Amino acid sequence: MDILAWQNEPSVQRALASLADIRPVIETVVAIQQVPAPTFDEQERSALVKERFTTLKLGDIHSDALGNVYGRRRGRGPGRAVLVSAHTDTVFPRETDLSIRYEGERIYGPSIGDNSTGVAGLLHLAQTLQHFDISHRDDIWFVANVCEEGLGDLRGMRAAVEHLRSQLNQVIVLEGCDFGTIHHQAIAVRRYRILVRGSGGHSWGNFGVTSAVHVLVQLAARLTEISVPGLPRTTYNIGVIEGGTSVNTIAEQASLLLDMRSVDLAALTQLVARVDTVIATFTLSQRDVQIMVEQVGARPAGAIGRDHGLVRAATAAYQAVGASINYQQSSTDANIPLSMGIPAVCVGLTDGGNAHRSDEYIVPANLGRGMQALLLLTLAAAEL
Repeated sequence: MDILAWQNEPSVQRALASLADIRPVIETVVAIQQVPAPTFDEQERSALVKERFTTLKLGDIHSDALGNVYGRRRGRGPGRAVLVSAHTDTVFPRETDLSIRYEGERIYGPSIGDNSTGVAGLLHLAQTLQHFDISHRDDIWFVANVCEEGLGDLRGMRAAVEHLRSQLNQVIVLEGCDFGTIHHQAIAVRRYRILVRGSGGHSWGNFGVTSAVHVLVQLAARLTEISVPGLPRTTYNIGVIEGGTSVNTIAEQASLLLDMRSVDLAALTQLVARVDTVIATFTLSQRDVQIMVEQVGARPAGAIGRDHGLVRAATAAYQAVGASINYQQSSTDANIPLSMGIPAVCVGLTDGGNAHRSDEYIVPANLGRGMQALLLLTLAAAEL
């Protein structure tokens, strides 16, 4: 059944009308945002989701070893399934001040867009389908997954897809922001931790002893001199540097985290090889220190075209609510199913900005339309 046909279904019409009222969704967004959920420490937020799944009377509610939370709504068909997911983790440490601030059309708060709004969308999608008793062919698995951000390396989604792989027909990944955006091409990513170790000492008494910090920043400077192509788009970033003991101590240890990514796997492979060469050459010039490299992240690439049925369904769903469409390449939980040949898209529910900053915000004006588009897309995907 296509989007237009779903719009003409009486139960779907009632459901779409109900989603125009965004107040209950915003209430859920804030409730989720107030629960800390740093990557690897999402238990409290996962427990909240599991409680909501139970209240909604979804079937087969359970958690896996990583902390992903699952709930199923049965379809009328022969056992194929759509997975709809939203990641529960955030980039913010547990001790972060999670205070909410309302200013004009914006709601501010750490993780409010990424991904408290996405998780709220997941819950209200399930609630809407249950309340209006909407029939669909394929089963729909609702999954709140852990470990999407940073060094989580998409391991929550990896586990979810492996767990449900024999059933999966389509995957829809939810992010809070980017209303009207369809992510259907997955960017390949590699991440390194580079560690330097030396003997250290006192800054005065042992002056001349090689400092791990000095060596690391020299290596970092060499890495930033690497040139990358503009097409295919390829990037790198040193996101974290750590090390040392005090201002008057020659550092025994220092490390950095390097992110490398490209829309083209061959271009990423070439960048990684150049980084490896720079590190190896630099290491040969050093004495009295050890330089160690560990790969700490590897996000796979994959894609489906704009002519794929799932992308067409996402496009039609957004168009049905009057959104302007933006097709994007990105690194999201959709990387995992796409890399396995399972059709997947990542879609946004409303507008916002300053992601991964303490002054992150959403503009919920389009949230109702985002939820309406999500409902139409999910129902269409369940019939593909």
